[in-house]
Amino acid sequence: MHSNWSDQQAQALIEHYGNLGVSRDLALRVYSTRLLGQDARLVLHGGGNTSVKTRMTDVLGDEVEVLCVKGSGWDMGKIEPEGLPAVRLENLQKTRKLDHFSDEDMVGYLRANLLDAQSPNPSVETLLHAYLPHRFVDHTHSTAVLSLIDQANGEELAREVYGDLMAIVPYIMPGFLLAKAAVEIYENDVNVKGLILHKHGIFTFGETAQEAYEAMIAMVSLAEARISQADARVFAISSLSENRADLAQVAPIIRGACAIPGDGSSDDPDRFILEFRSNEAILRFVSGADLPDYARRGVVTPDHIIRTKNTPLVLPPAQADRLEDFADAVRCELNNYALKYENYFAEHNARADPPKTMLDTRPRIIIVPGLGFFALGKSANEAAIAADIYENTIGVISDAEKLGRFEPLSEAELFELEYWSLEQAKLAKGNEKPLARQVVVVTGAAGAIGSSCARAFAGHGCEVVLLDRDGDKVRRVASGIGGLALTCDVTDKASVAAAFNDVAATYGGVDIIVSNAGAAWQGRIGEISDEDLRQSFELNFFAHQTIAQAAVKIMQAQKTGGCLLFNISKQAVNPGVNFGAYGLPKAALLFLVRQYALEYGADNIRANGVNADRIRSGLLSDDMIMQRSKARGLSQEEYLQGNLLRREVKAEDVARAFVSLALAPATTGHIVTVDGGNIAAALR
Repeated sequence: MHSNWSDQQAQALIEHYGNLGVSRDLALRVYSTRLLGQDARLVLHGGGNTSVKTRMTDVLGDEVEVLCVKGSGWDMGKIEPEGLPAVRLENLQKTRKLDHFSDEDMVGYLRANLLDAQSPNPSVETLLHAYLPHRFVDHTHSTAVLSLIDQANGEELAREVYGDLMAIVPYIMPGFLLAKAAVEIYENDVNVKGLILHKHGIFTFGETAQEAYEAMIAMVSLAEARISQADARVFAISSLSENRADLAQVAPIIRGACAIPGDGSSDDPDRFILEFRSNEAILRFVSGADLPDYARRGVVTPDHIIRTKNTPLVLPPAQADRLEDFADAVRCELNNYALKYENYFAEHNARADPPKTMLDTRPRIIIVPGLGFFALGKSANEAAIAADIYENTIGVISDAEKLGRFEPLSEAELFELEYWSLEQAKLAKGNEKPLARQVVVVTGAAGAIGSSCARAFAGHGCEVVLLDRDGDKVRRVASGIGGLALTCDVTDKASVAAAFNDVAATYGGVDIIVSNAGAAWQGRIGEISDEDLRQSFELNFFAHQTIAQAAVKIMQAQKTGGCLLFNISKQAVNPGVNFGAYGLPKAALLFLVRQYALEYGADNIRANGVNADRIRSGLLSDDMIMQRSKARGLSQEEYLQGNLLRREVKAEDVARAFVSLALAPATTGHIVTVDGGNIAAALR
């Protein structure tokens, strides 16, 4: 590991924040914290913490000593000064004389001593930072250090590597007791460069930000060097069938089986979003003959348990010609996992004071030998965090096995962390949005209606996939939404199949389709060419059928239902002059919607449509609006407002209609009219 410290970059940040009224100390603390946080070998997703002891002015104008310490949940790699809340240092140090300090009292005391009451909660390890005398203190969960100390003889290995450079602290749960014990061990030899927290992580410190940071790099490098000296042990590989199922076949089966059934108030299950990972190192790990042993021993550091649970679910290999058998095995293994989790909870909760409420029994990591692993989350971001952590875990376990035998904390110790109120608070984000955990695919997503739909569904919590044949344009739309953009020609079955394979591989499956892509061909029906009519049918009817077939295939594999939504048109029931080539396939599409409702209702797959009319920049280009309004002797506004409500209907109105249908679990075979009022286009 090499130091990335740059005097030039540090000075630039000092000047940048100095112009904003931030002190040199705090600017340097931000700089070195980012250096640590941007290296996944040291810190992942809200883990680790740093601090600096400095002076600030309180609301009375008095200068006081403070500890600026990382706020709980802040990402060190992207930290800003406000992510290092200032706490009155003298009051923190006074707590050392206490014999007992509950977690809840500690959190309250830390908040009571914030200089700014609006600041985030200081780290749960604030007291250890405060008790140590150094100005700058750094704490990480270095993968190399964890590989060294996650052993039965981890303390012995640490002493072998570090000698008198580092003090070794036996495992104690983070908080007040760890802070007291660690500082007492430090005071036995104040010349050490840091602390090794057994089966937890590493602290380094110094009088300057650079000294503390480079001590971290040096101490981690010693652990890396020790690992490199070990035998290059490779996991013995299992004998696996060559006829393996591919990712797009496996993901929907796993995603659907993991969904938690509704609570009775709704038939809609609580789904998960999946993130898949695989590479050479991961494949060696997940295909090992002893995988059920080494993968189930526990997390590599206590902080990770709230993201990954203590153990993954290990599935049998998936064979392409035996997918139903695999699906049965997945459900069976999930039931076994749930029973084991319930027993684990009951055993350790019996000794808990106060008693805890059991979390859901679903795993957060699922391993498929020969393929890779899946991480589960309530959102794509949450799944990605779990995946990052488990990919990191694989590296730690692999290196630990080179040194000896990976041995993490006991179940009892990890239960305390999994159900620790201070850790659970990191995950508390309030109520979920109504369509959270669901994946929506929108076709024609580069256009006005499609992009409005994508934004509307994202706003309701969906993971959004945007399909359009204009790849550049749809990627620009997606960049403002945060969705997955795919180039797709909906009239090409191979293109559609590839897109849906990508969707399944990225998120695990699909729940909602907004089949929106379309275009209007004009001409008198008796004169239009066969070629134009067939092209209109390809886009305005057959493409919708292709999209629906691809979606239904995944929905049936998931067995969690789904929602097919189609952009039809008022032309389906109220034909316009010279628009027969457009209206005929749209009329067929209306009946396609009802056919899907009829034939897939038993699978809880709903099919509904929207009949829209006169949407600016939808199917109606500015030129078409001008032509139509001119033919009727109207202004463009008069034409667009030619409805009962005398208002222009916008793409956002159509998007809201699609969202409302997605939120209607008891509605199928229904067509919603969005046209401002046109009795001639009313269905009944």
